[in-house]
Amino acid sequence: MNKILPYLLLLLHLSVFSQTEKDSSSVVKVHYGHKGFELTTANDRFEMQIRARLQFRAATPGDQNPLTYDDFQTDNKTVFKINRARLKVGGHAYESWLKYYFEYELSQSNLLDFRVMLEKWDFLSFKAGQWKVEFSRERFISSGEQQMVDRSLINREFTMDRQQGIEVYGHLKGKGIIDFNYWVAALTGTGRGNTANDDNNLMYFGRLQWNFLGREVGFESSDLEFHEKPAAIIAFSAATNRSPYTRFSQAGGGYITGFEDGLDGQYRVNQNNLETAFVYRGFSGQAEWHHKNIFDKLNGDQKTQMRGYYFQGGYFFHYLLDWFPKKMEIAARYAEYKPNIDLAQNLETETSIACNWFFHGHACKLTGEGSYFSYHDKSLPYEGGWRFRLQLDISF
Repeated sequence: MNKILPYLLLLLHLSVFSQTEKDSSSVVKVHYGHKGFELTTANDRFEMQIRARLQFRAATPGDQNPLTYDDFQTDNKTVFKINRARLKVGGHAYESWLKYYFEYELSQSNLLDFRVMLEKWDFLSFKAGQWKVEFSRERFISSGEQQMVDRSLINREFTMDRQQGIEVYGHLKGKGIIDFNYWVAALTGTGRGNTANDDNNLMYFGRLQWNFLGREVGFESSDLEFHEKPAAIIAFSAATNRSPYTRFSQAGGGYITGFEDGLDGQYRVNQNNLETAFVYRGFSGQAEWHHKNIFDKLNGDQKTQMRGYYFQGGYFFHYLLDWFPKKMEIAARYAEYKPNIDLAQNLETETSIACNWFFHGHACKLTGEGSYFSYHDKSLPYEGGWRFRLQLDISF
C-alpha cells in the first residue's frame, strides 16, 4: 500500500488543482466515458481519465506456455488467479495536445507505463518516458483487448516489451493509398524499470506502416465496430540493441533459454518483423513474421538465428447465421517458433481456438480457449499436449 500511496496522492492533487485558479477552470466536470471516469475543468485545459482493470483466469494443466521439452513432462496443476489488476491514468494538462499517461500493476507493485506525449500535429508527435514499444502488433495491443486469452507462443522470444527513451511518430495521411504511420525511437534497451544503460550502446527502433486501403486498423483485436469498408495494413519493424539481455518482458530484461546470465554488452540483437492486419464486416485477421539474430560479442561473435510466425482470425458468425449469438466471436490461431534455424527438426508449435462473449465490448468479456502445443527435436521423441483456459476481463 505504501508504494501505491504516492500515486493516489498525485491523483488527488491533480483532481483539485484547478480549484486553486480564480477563473472558470475552478469548476470540475465529472462523467464516465469510454476511458473510464473523466475529470475535466470547465475551460478544458486539464483532463484526467481514471480507469481500473481486473483479469481473472483459470487454466489447466497450468497457465504458462511450454519453453523446453521437459515442460511437457511436468505434472502441472489447475490454476485460479487474478492475472492482472491495473490502474490506468491519462489525460492532458495546460493544452489539449500535451498529454500524459501512466499505468500501474497493483498485484505486483510494478509501474508499467509513464510517459508524456506532445501531439499537436498528426504528422509529427513526440513521446518521452516508458512504454510498450510498437515493434509488434500482438504485443502492443493491450492484454484487455486481445482476441485470444493471451498472446501467442512466439511473443516471449520476440517482443521488445517496455523500454525507456524518446520517440518521434506520426500519421502521414494522403489521398487514397498514400496513407502511412511511422515510429522512430532511441531507447535505453535494458527493459522496464531500468533507468540506466549498461554500456554506450542504445536500442534503436523503427516502424513504417502502410494503410494501403486508405484506412487505419487500430491496435485492437476483433471487429467490434463492424467495418462497412475494409481496412488493412502492412507494417515493417526493425530494432537493434546491445546489452546483457536476449529478451524482455513485464519484469524487465531477461534471457532466452540457452543465453542465461549475460554480461554487460555481451549480446548484439538485431531483429525485424513483417506484419499485416485486416478488418471487414465482422471479420478480423492479423499475422506476423519475425526474424532475430543474436551475436555473442564475448565469444567470437557466435551467431544464432531464430524465426517465428503466427496468424489468427476471428468472426462474428451472427452476420452470416441469424441464429448465432450476436455477442459471440469464434477465433483461431496458429504459431510456429524455431529457436535455431540452423538445426534440423527444431520446432515448437501452437494451435488455439477461442470463443469470446462480449458483454460490453472488450471492457467486459468472457473468453474460453483450448490450445495444443507440440515440440519437435531430432534428438528427442515427439511431445505434445493440450491446455485449456477460461478468462473474465473487466474494465471500469
